Amino acid sequence: MPDRAVVYACAACLLISGTGRAEPADVVLYHGKIVTVDPAFRIAEAMAIQGERILEVGASDEVLKLAGPGTKRIDLGGKTVLPGLNDTHSHPIDAALHEFDHRIPEMESVADVLDYIGHRAEVLEDGQWIVVQQVFITRLRDRRFPTREELDRVAPKNPVIFRTGPDASVNSLALALSGIDEDFQITDGQPGSLERDPKTGKLTGILRSSARLIKAQPVGKAPSDEDRRRCLRALLAAYNEVGITSVNDRETTDSSVELYAKLRDNGELTCRMFLTYYVDTNPPLDEIEAAILRASRHPLRRYDNLLWLRGIKVYLDGGMLTGSAYMRKPWGVSKIYSISDPAYRGMLFIEPDKLHRIARCSLANHMQLTAHAVGDAAIDALVAAYERVNREFSVRDERPCISHSNFMSPEAIGKMAELGIVADLQPAWIWLDGSTLVKQFGDERLAYFQPYKTLFERGVMVAGGSDHMQKLGRRRSLNTYDPFLGIWTTLVRQPRWTDRPLHPEQAIAREQAIRFYTIQGAYLTFEEKEKGSLEKGKLADFIVLDKDILICPVDEVKDINVLGTWLGGKQVYARTEAP
Repeated sequence: MPDRAVVYACAACLLISGTGRAEPADVVLYHGKIVTVDPAFRIAEAMAIQGERILEVGASDEVLKLAGPGTKRIDLGGKTVLPGLNDTHSHPIDAALHEFDHRIPEMESVADVLDYIGHRAEVLEDGQWIVVQQVFITRLRDRRFPTREELDRVAPKNPVIFRTGPDASVNSLALALSGIDEDFQITDGQPGSLERDPKTGKLTGILRSSARLIKAQPVGKAPSDEDRRRCLRALLAAYNEVGITSVNDRETTDSSVELYAKLRDNGELTCRMFLTYYVDTNPPLDEIEAAILRASRHPLRRYDNLLWLRGIKVYLDGGMLTGSAYMRKPWGVSKIYSISDPAYRGMLFIEPDKLHRIARCSLANHMQLTAHAVGDAAIDALVAAYERVNREFSVRDERPCISHSNFMSPEAIGKMAELGIVADLQPAWIWLDGSTLVKQFGDERLAYFQPYKTLFERGVMVAGGSDHMQKLGRRRSLNTYDPFLGIWTTLVRQPRWTDRPLHPEQAIAREQAIRFYTIQGAYLTFEEKEKGSLEKGKLADFIVLDKDILICPVDEVKDINVLGTWLGGKQVYARTEAP
């Protein structure tokens, strides 16, 4: 990629040197606290913008000299400015469409779940499916699935599936319509089991890693192409409202790539999108490699700072919310996760030789591979695959990635530093899930759960994201996309529903947390010379805050509001009181 920042910086110097300027700045912001996030973490007073780039950053009196008669002057009145924030792991299209048919309430208990299902049974016709997606039991205060009997009681005439990824709880009608009786056996060669009552031997309605067996039918109105565009525009606007200007879509398909391209062509993208193309790893290897090659030859593979297809995504293990992450040590018998096998370690979906070939094909064709890898053993497997490729050619410049990378180890961190492996992590999971994880694993096994301080000390390039899946609203969204809650979490590591932090020795300083959501996110997408800091020649993506994030009380960080968001020198969001 050309060093555009250097080119634009040189152009800026030419504009202001000699006897005069060719053109004045379009916008000058002054009398502020501009957190540049440059290598020195310099704080400036003013910033000038010309076109989509930063013309100058410095003292107010000097930068104001770049203004002309038509320049828009913005007196910041001492307010703090940050580079635009980067969400390095999101699922925008699915999240945008999640409530297209009807609004879904927040659910924090089994009672909430049953109330919602009962309401749906009242408005739907008998026989229509009720589907509840991704309301994880580990995030319910009860920490359990609704039972088959409870689902039968609130929706006796509707088939119900309460699904949390590969696991599910269903009612009797859903079992019957899916052809599952007491004698049913799984014969498709895929993993999974049907839970049975240990006393009676009867099916409980809980399916482990086998929700695929339930033949649920979609209910509700289907979005048109225009609906999809409208909903995605609204979601990107919601991201702008919390200061997000760059997003990694971590699971794109052909149809979603086309949708993003339409928004870009219509001038409707208000976030810069880095696209990671999902590849199914169940088919034979030659089909997998063909899919990777097709993605590498896509027209959007050519760099565009608004829309760039540059990554490949696969799934390596299960999840910590469903008790299926692949761990070094057994999970342990668990009532929360309904684990009865003391030797159970989770699920690994790709065997080592196949994973190596996938990694090699991706990186050799200059496609950044990332894999969903949650458990420490899954991370070991992915690091080993990258290390094996590195014996054939250096992988550092391709920045191989790990998505989630929750349960880490000193050994894996050392290899990541050595090979240049990067990772996107979701800090809010400490807030959302820390109490459940402590109950399941205890403190000792969580010593390297999202170990931010160690990662920074070892020089491993990691960045913050959300894994946003459902709903709009900074605190009502599933896997909240609120970056300020994420920043706060890296500072205090405080899980909800508990009175003590989770390994506070792994907390980081505010400067590091800001880098985590700005310049380091840009590094993950090969764009640290284009964006992520407020420096001469870089893209003018920035936000104005209502509080000084560097000195306000730490508990106020999570509730910081954005007054204005700018993308490429154009304001894409403004609160009423914005400057």
